[in-house]
Amino acid sequence: MARPSLLRRDGWKRSICCYCGVGCGVKVKTRNGVVSAVRGDEDHPVNRGKLCAKGALLSDIFVEDGRLLYPQVRNGQAAEPRRVSWDEAIGRAAGAIRRAIDDHGPDSVMLYGSGQLVTEDYYLFGKLAKGFIGTNNQDTNSRLCMASAVTAYNQSFGADAPPAGYADIEAANTFLIVGANMEACHPILYERIRVRKRAAKGRVKVIVVDPRATRTSEIADIHLALRPGSDVALLQSLLFEVRLAGGLDDQFLRRNTSGWAEVAESLDGWSAERAVELTGLDAANILETARIIAHNGPMLTFWTMGANQSTSGVDKNFALINLSLATGNIGKPGAGPMSLTGQPNAMGGREQGGLATTLPGHRLVANPEHRAEIERAWEVAPGSISDKPGVTAIEMIERLERGEIKVVWVAATNPVASLPNSDRVRRAFEQAETLIVQDAYHPTETTQLADVLLPAAQWSERGGTMTNSERRICLLEQITQPPGEALPDWQIVVKMAAALGYGDAFRYDGLEDIFYEYRELSRGRDMDITGISYPLLAQHRAGIQWPYPSAARIGPPEEGRRLFEQGVFHTPDGRARMHVPQWSPPADRIDDEYPLALITGRVKDQWHTMTRTGRSAKLMKSEPKPFLEINPADANGLGIRDRQAVRVTSRRGAFEVTARVTEAIRAGSVFAPFHWGSLWADHASSNLSASEFVDPRSKQPELKFAAVRVEPAPTD
Repeated sequence: MARPSLLRRDGWKRSICCYCGVGCGVKVKTRNGVVSAVRGDEDHPVNRGKLCAKGALLSDIFVEDGRLLYPQVRNGQAAEPRRVSWDEAIGRAAGAIRRAIDDHGPDSVMLYGSGQLVTEDYYLFGKLAKGFIGTNNQDTNSRLCMASAVTAYNQSFGADAPPAGYADIEAANTFLIVGANMEACHPILYERIRVRKRAAKGRVKVIVVDPRATRTSEIADIHLALRPGSDVALLQSLLFEVRLAGGLDDQFLRRNTSGWAEVAESLDGWSAERAVELTGLDAANILETARIIAHNGPMLTFWTMGANQSTSGVDKNFALINLSLATGNIGKPGAGPMSLTGQPNAMGGREQGGLATTLPGHRLVANPEHRAEIERAWEVAPGSISDKPGVTAIEMIERLERGEIKVVWVAATNPVASLPNSDRVRRAFEQAETLIVQDAYHPTETTQLADVLLPAAQWSERGGTMTNSERRICLLEQITQPPGEALPDWQIVVKMAAALGYGDAFRYDGLEDIFYEYRELSRGRDMDITGISYPLLAQHRAGIQWPYPSAARIGPPEEGRRLFEQGVFHTPDGRARMHVPQWSPPADRIDDEYPLALITGRVKDQWHTMTRTGRSAKLMKSEPKPFLEINPADANGLGIRDRQAVRVTSRRGAFEVTARVTEAIRAGSVFAPFHWGSLWADHASSNLSASEFVDPRSKQPELKFAAVRVEPAPTD
């Protein structure tokens, strides 16, 4: 069957933006084999032709300066990398992996990936690590953003299944936005909410929960500027007051949930007045928020890192999900608890077992039946897949320090800059016997330490599929050729597998073969995609939301599909499980030495560690330097003036930036963006001070809270 071409008569090709998890459709034009212009795809249902500045300026990232063009190796940490052939680089990397396995066992090897990989790449990384190397030590930077939501979805719904879709924005009357500055981080969705509110003429209410006043909170009817880390206290209080206001869906609770009795009992004493003590909010605002939730119609809840990046991240997710379940706001138009992903293919990685505890098709390493199913599919001996959970991101650093991990293979991410306590991370990577880094760019804070550098193709230079936050799978066709000797990530994995002696199991004619192999592993699962094919995705350019089993082929893909419309969940009894969220303060202690709470986050025109966006002069204009927001009450007490250089110190490290004295941040808290690493600004990375404490269930670090002190920076 001939595949429909995405090439239009006017020379524009269609693709998907490579930044956040919204999954905007883009049109791409090339000149002399290089991307020369990008604009929004007006036919794509996600963004309808609109783009944020990052997406609109995607053509700026194609500069040869800073691209990794050829394989390189170095002999010793003090040596400069030297260019080598692909065979030599792969031989060096595979030899290190084989020696580590032979001398120390398969768990001495770690693979660390990224939500920027396409799903086919993710699948092959997991297959190689878990099925053939024999270690579950495969994790991704999604651990830093989505792990708490994944854990809560699995335990509440029986599957990692975000239930709502973007079409619900136009049907919602109430928006509860928790720990998410959507205007900066998911701007296209924010714009859809803003348009919905404006069109509804008073019917739509927006509640924003955030210690900072942001552009997102400007459209809020109520802005709950709570103390950092007190989300569970607020959400328990809201459910307490919603119940008093008559806002529960008693029929849904009886028929479609389990655990409500325990949750109801846990609400005792959680009045608005008690929540005031912990959150620092006005009781009247809590009561009005509860009244809106109880009586204003369907509620769509969005949250992201502000809830997930916490030592109580899973409990915050439980509390958010409980609020939707208790009010019947799930499985219906305009309703649902929806965690937003921060990366373009974080969802695809979750589908294909990209985390240290998961396997393809939303299976779990801990489940013996799941392991056996994947072993049969991969034609490996029973027991080949370890029953031991793999090492997660923060644990990777600890194992490197103890000498238990010898070889780390990093792909499409920059952990030295993105992980908390980045000085410690750097030292840990320096202790690895061999660090293999596969990236499109060099130098980055991580590639600077690499023993083996493998040049990878980036967006538009390779094809594949990605899944956005609403479970929409889209096809990316290759538009341009990668520069130099760079290769698509999947081809690099195939080369490594062959060098390790597993070549027969990794013979593919192309991406389509890989897609069909992992598609079969979804059969009968909650995210069954057996009805999807490359030709169908090419024909249906807007993408297809899962589930889409083979039986769905009888009709065209539907738009705006939501899960659980019949009230049946993926649990043994078909009921959603409600869990009692436990209130606990953040792990880092506020005291006289460290009296302020540091929050880290994004700015609108930068992304992650600036590997791409930092190369755009236009994007750099909006925020050319890192900064620290501090409330006037705190600044005056510390003798800090606006635009003064300050030092921010935690129990782990310190960074220096320029102060912004502003009422936008509540007193007792400070905010700094996390984008700037050591390559972009000396001693200015907020991750030098960020907390490494993790949620005990999700293993997600508490990047949204660190106890710090702030003082004028020393002068030379």
